[in-house]
Amino acid sequence: MKVADLFKFRTPEIRALHLTWIAFFITFYVWFNMAPLASSMLKSVDWLTPDDIKLFAICNVALTIPARIIVGMALDRFGPRRVFSVLMVLMSIPALVFAFGNSMTQLLVARLVLSSVGASFVVGIHMTALWFKPKHIGFAEGFYAGWGNFGSAAAAMTLPTIALTWYGGPEGWRWAIAQSAIVMAAYGVFYWFAITDGPDAKAHRKARKAMAMEVSSWADMIKLILWTIPLVGVLGILVWRIQNLGYLSTTGATIAYLVIAAVVLYQVVQILRVNVPILKKGVPEDDKYSFNSVAALNSTYFANFGAELAVVSMLPMFFEQTWGLTAAAAGLIASSFAFVNLVARPMGGLVSDRLGNRRFVMLSYMFGIGIGFVLMGLLNAKWPLVIAIAITIFTSFFVQGAEGATFGIIPSIKRRITGQISGMAGAYGNVGAVVYLTIFTFVTPTQFFFIIATGAFLSWLICLVWLKEPEGAFDEEYYVSSVDRMIEEQELAAARAKPQQG
Repeated sequence: MKVADLFKFRTPEIRALHLTWIAFFITFYVWFNMAPLASSMLKSVDWLTPDDIKLFAICNVALTIPARIIVGMALDRFGPRRVFSVLMVLMSIPALVFAFGNSMTQLLVARLVLSSVGASFVVGIHMTALWFKPKHIGFAEGFYAGWGNFGSAAAAMTLPTIALTWYGGPEGWRWAIAQSAIVMAAYGVFYWFAITDGPDAKAHRKARKAMAMEVSSWADMIKLILWTIPLVGVLGILVWRIQNLGYLSTTGATIAYLVIAAVVLYQVVQILRVNVPILKKGVPEDDKYSFNSVAALNSTYFANFGAELAVVSMLPMFFEQTWGLTAAAAGLIASSFAFVNLVARPMGGLVSDRLGNRRFVMLSYMFGIGIGFVLMGLLNAKWPLVIAIAITIFTSFFVQGAEGATFGIIPSIKRRITGQISGMAGAYGNVGAVVYLTIFTFVTPTQFFFIIATGAFLSWLICLVWLKEPEGAFDEEYYVSSVDRMIEEQELAAARAKPQQG
């Protein structure tokens, strides 16, 4: 696949790609529609405080992690067209409630529920995997993610103007947020009718059980449990932060911790219920896959996307304080981290396609991230600003290229559970952000960069040991196992039986 192919809009798969990245773009635009308008909110609503805004920011990512897991399960059962459309329409409701909320409770609950829209990323990953062949998937996924992810930067650049110029007045921020919600809902309805789950009915292969990821061995089941616990357990950090801000009592925090523990237990039970019967029966050789590769890619997304989310939130202040820049200049320089996404992420997928060795590309990018953040850790006021900007762009290139390389591998691991694997890896990106941002409250920026570099090198080591080159990663079609064919035959038999029953 060439870059020029992106302009062949009449080609079904290219049309699907553009429809899907636009959907992702809109959802991220809505997800990040508060931060650019925070100052307007404080001026307009006299009872709001800066600490309230900080609390909303925490709530804005709180449910993204469990939502990505749940959405991953829904994808494998219902397909991405339905899931994406329903997600966009449903999430417009809390966005509108937040826009016109007039109490702390309304704003808090609305932002908490709206955080689920961050799960949109894994929906498009699955949809793109249904439309593109294995040999082209890296570039297609990279383009989807790079351009869709730019929705957050677009929100920062346009929402203040929309609020102040288009609508004006103290309530302008409300109408700007409401407008983004209405656009998302309308596009959700349009998306339902504009696209299908792949070029034909066979493209979307359903998992046997959607409540938990299938594995191929008893050892892999233990690993799945161990890698599942942090996905929900990390919410304990968010509870702790909210309690420290004074918005949650000791009793409330205790209840929240118990709920988190109950959810973890429920997840473990589901893993056992799905996999114990499968493993007792025995997994056919042609249907086996290594969970080690899934774990390795969880670690890469923790270390690359987690780092991106964390660094983007502290980079403006770092440049402002280190080189004595104005807030506007520092923000403009820091935004280069997001702009690089437009090119670096698709390039990461393209390189993965072209080199013919996805594992090598993944290892190279992760090592590059480590080097980049070591260099950023060495930065101080003595360094020329232009060199600091160049190092930032260099690091961003590897961070976002690694994100593209991660999802260039995922669709080839196990076709029918691509949604769940994408959901898990995507969730680990948010886990990384929560962990890194929590660490940042205790360390200096220099120490922070070195810690992120350490995370990247650890992920590189995990990939070196565990990550395997996916079989058939550059084939014309995805591998179909005996179990895939069995599930397809059962579905056809069930479809034939329905008219007879009627």
